[in-house]
Amino acid sequence: MKVLLSRPEGRNQAMADKLQMKGVDYMVTPLLSVIATHNNINPHILSQADSIIFISTNAIKFAATALNNQFPNCRYYAVGQATADALAQYGITAEVAPEESQDSEGLLSLTSLKDIEKQHIVIIRGIGGREKIAQQLTLRLANVSYWEVYQRTSPKLDPKTVCGQWQQFGIDTIIVTSGEVLENLIKLVPKELFAWLLSCHIIVPSNRVEQRAKIAGFNNVTNANGANTQAILQALPF
Repeated sequence: MKVLLSRPEGRNQAMADKLQMKGVDYMVTPLLSVIATHNNINPHILSQADSIIFISTNAIKFAATALNNQFPNCRYYAVGQATADALAQYGITAEVAPEESQDSEGLLSLTSLKDIEKQHIVIIRGIGGREKIAQQLTLRLANVSYWEVYQRTSPKLDPKTVCGQWQQFGIDTIIVTSGEVLENLIKLVPKELFAWLLSCHIIVPSNRVEQRAKIAGFNNVTNANGANTQAILQALPF
């Protein structure tokens, strides 16, 4: 097994360390770049929030910078365990989506998000994220606001050079931690190498990304049910 790590730059070290400990060869090629938007949010909206939902660890990183690490006193939610763990570093305990469904659908299944009429809920995310959580919370009569603190871009990579390096190294397993990474991967690989790509074992973080991978033609897909290092490690066939 030779593994491709594709998280944004600076986000692959924990997994790399674990793979090295287990004697597994790997390459790092970030397939997603994340930058701050510097969008401001009305302080009144945050101070009045009953709950704040963080969609990702990036949302926490950029929100923390904007807030000088001074988070409001309210209830917190995290879509996945990695996000909950990141919040814990700031002394915040968050309710997290169930282990078997760490995605928007899993978060919406939480009992504490059922009876939320007139509650003020802030969703902190990147630009262009899914609308499902906000839509469903609005249907449950909550007052929902967004704070979009980062945006995703695709790194500038030369397809033939990068994919040639992957093949020469012998990559047969690719860790894909979001739908955006999957889309960037598919767009990057030239048509003449697509058969090789589809032969790889793809590790994905959620049911939604699993379905997107299968629709794209991947047959060997494993759903880790989370994007955190431990979930991904358990999904790898050691």
